[in-house]
Amino acid sequence: MQVSPTDLVGAAAEHVNVVESYGGTLQSHAKKAYNWNFGWRLPVFRFLQQLFCINPFKGDVAVSRVWITRPGTRGKTLPFPTRRNYHEPLEILSTFFAKADTAQGRARNNRYLEVPGFDPILVTRDPQVIRAVLTATGAGEGRLDRDTMASTGIARATGPDTLLFSNGREWQTHRKASAKAFGKTSLFTDDVFENFEQTFRNNVEQRLDELKQHFECSGTTEVEIALEPEIKCIMMEMLLFNFFGAKIDPAEVREKYIPAIDTVIEHIVRDTIDEQFDVVRFRKKDKSQHDADLQEAFALFERLTDLSMAPRPEGTCAWARVDTKWADEDLRSNVKVFLAGALEATTSYAAWAISHLARHAECQSQVFQEVRSVESFKTDAIDHAVCLKNVLRETLRLTPSLYFLPRKAVTDTWISLADGSRMLLPAGTHVLLDVWHSNRIQEFWGEAMTGYNAEEFHPQRWEAIDKSGCSKDHLHFGFGHGARVCPGKHLGELEASLVVGGIVKLFEFEAITEHNEPKAGVSTKPKDGTLVRLRLRQS
Repeated sequence: MQVSPTDLVGAAAEHVNVVESYGGTLQSHAKKAYNWNFGWRLPVFRFLQQLFCINPFKGDVAVSRVWITRPGTRGKTLPFPTRRNYHEPLEILSTFFAKADTAQGRARNNRYLEVPGFDPILVTRDPQVIRAVLTATGAGEGRLDRDTMASTGIARATGPDTLLFSNGREWQTHRKASAKAFGKTSLFTDDVFENFEQTFRNNVEQRLDELKQHFECSGTTEVEIALEPEIKCIMMEMLLFNFFGAKIDPAEVREKYIPAIDTVIEHIVRDTIDEQFDVVRFRKKDKSQHDADLQEAFALFERLTDLSMAPRPEGTCAWARVDTKWADEDLRSNVKVFLAGALEATTSYAAWAISHLARHAECQSQVFQEVRSVESFKTDAIDHAVCLKNVLRETLRLTPSLYFLPRKAVTDTWISLADGSRMLLPAGTHVLLDVWHSNRIQEFWGEAMTGYNAEEFHPQRWEAIDKSGCSKDHLHFGFGHGARVCPGKHLGELEASLVVGGIVKLFEFEAITEHNEPKAGVSTKPKDGTLVRLRLRQS
């Protein structure tokens, strides 16, 4: 049977007339429209489906609705970013689940928002659904894409032709170009570790001299300090000197380039919201100084990119593993993404680990016992530091850098869960995988499953998970999962191991504040800047 556009319009008009004539049976007529073979795939019928609140997600996985027009059924803020709430993304995610306890079963962890005329939004904290969506992400028929809506600001700042922003064949091309540079076998070698460790030593030795002078002058043995800026500087130096092989004055890294990238990252977050959700732009008179500072920051960002790519002709460091068939212009945008993204993610990773250890003295002592006799952080030393590895795993579970992962259904897509259940994601659906809250679900990560409260920091839970033989079922998604797993995963693990292990070996530290509150932007970080009371270890 062939149906012309005229027939469709007529059918829609007839349906609306029927709905208006039978006010008491609106829902049933809308459901009939949904079940027509041709109708529900078209915008007019999707609009009717949304108008009459018909759940678009079919299959075995229950999904419940968030009502934007009913404040009593949601959290404190609107369930989407605006100029008022964009700096509280964790609160935005929370609002989807604020009243979810009234739902049954899996519907508590799978929530959707629909506004007539727009594509549906699904937010899930269900670990099995998250895993299924990530597994189904990639290039090819029936696969999901990475949703680019959340990273439009990054694309405007770095270019759209990147591993982060591209999809389909373009993404596959970028992935092939970067595969060898980021591979675990390339990074986890003693030679690479030695070079990264030397950069760490150079940075820390300078800070140690300054700290000792402070103690001598003040007559004290401890200092209160926010460690996040120091961690960020170490991470940037290792990235520039040991990954890219760049030749830059360390003082310029700290004083010029890191502040510039911080400014660019802040702009990226605001720009994404301004472009997509705000009608009113900042007034020009309020932007003049901001624009001047931003232009200078972008100029320094470009200069840093030039310096990072300069060693390529000599095949220095990671450049030795990048095929010469890729032109510089094919790689430049990815280098920019990595300069900003890797700095954010690795700083978050190590800062959170130190922040947790500052509040868990016994765990800090256990890590120290593992690393105190380590003279060089080579691969076998890291492999034997089981407590340190579990601290890092627990850090990514409880406080992941990537707190949500965006995906989009290009076509009607069925996903399959590990228990055999299935779920239909209609074409156009925006899927937010809420990793932050997923990793805090008691029935999956709590005492019954791991022996410890899911909301608390307990590295020992990973010993229980490993002994159970179910470690493959407990994924923290700290670097994502599946085909589009973070390409910098192994570099992040290398750097975090060196920095956290090195800091614990050199210093004793304790938190100033009791609570470990998060702040979130491009990544999550401790709200207090990893503020600690720091002492030099005596042995």
